[in-house]
Amino acid sequence: MYHLRMCVWEITLACCFSCKYCGSRAGRAREGELTTEECFRVADELAELGCRRVSMIGGEVFMRRDWKEIVSRLTGHGVKVNIITNGFIFRESLINDLRETGVESISVSLDGPREVHDRYRQEGSFDRAINAIRSLSEAAIPVSVISTLNSENVKTLPEMLSVLRGYNIYAWQLQACSPMGNAAESGIDYRFDMQEVIDFVRANMYSVPFALGVADNIGYFTEGEGSIRGNLSGIAYYRGCSAGIRSIGIDSVGNVRGCESMYDERFNEGNLRNESLRSIWEDPERFAYNRKFTKDLLTGPCAECELGEYCGGGCRSYNWFVHGKLHESPFCAGGAKK
Repeated sequence: MYHLRMCVWEITLACCFSCKYCGSRAGRAREGELTTEECFRVADELAELGCRRVSMIGGEVFMRRDWKEIVSRLTGHGVKVNIITNGFIFRESLINDLRETGVESISVSLDGPREVHDRYRQEGSFDRAINAIRSLSEAAIPVSVISTLNSENVKTLPEMLSVLRGYNIYAWQLQACSPMGNAAESGIDYRFDMQEVIDFVRANMYSVPFALGVADNIGYFTEGEGSIRGNLSGIAYYRGCSAGIRSIGIDSVGNVRGCESMYDERFNEGNLRNESLRSIWEDPERFAYNRKFTKDLLTGPCAECELGEYCGGGCRSYNWFVHGKLHESPFCAGGAKK
């Protein structure tokens, strides 16, 4: 029996941007996105299954008019909600709305200093994101920053750190750009030395007033593994991909995946207009790439790594879009080199 704890829910594909590295090719809302009532049913089902936390994404969440009602439905069940936004259309009037929903936190995407960030999104987007961060922190709403790294902006991490030191943020997460969607079509060089990013985190995580860490598609089992994921306890070890084990993804038309970053129809496990979330989640034949994982599925260097059975070859989504192999990390910074 698997226990659902975390969901990433894309409530709309509508967005004010069409970023060069957007994995979902956001811009316009999908035809036939879930209605408000359908979203309420999904929220109820998530709560009934014991889901503890939902990360709400787009597109741009605030471009869906009923976002407040959907968030409130979740928080009314005691589910903690984090909203991820680009901050571009954020306005002061949203502060009261956020307070009324009981949202746990907001994460703002910020992918480099002004010149770099604006080039990937649009002119003025950096300043608006910073204004959103400032407004949220002044309103005592926990706000974090997420940066998606590629070969260019990874070089600006020290400058970004200097910028973020000036704001009262809760955390800064660094994640690797995955070559899917717009990122694949625009030819962005997504590759960088993951060990250098890990070294950057280790060198600065104890000297900043916020949690600093890497996401699950960077690693694995390098020196300091227990602390580089934003937890200074020293025991936050990567335990393998949680897709279909502890987490799921839901898109704006009701497709269910083990992870919302596995943006490929072959990973759709069902649709919530056709069957219940419970029937999808409790079907032992779904999410097989993780639920039926054995170390024999590991390929390449991961098959020879003594830690392979523990990390499972790393992030399934990143692996797939880089080289089409689910159970082999293409850029392991640690274990697979042993």
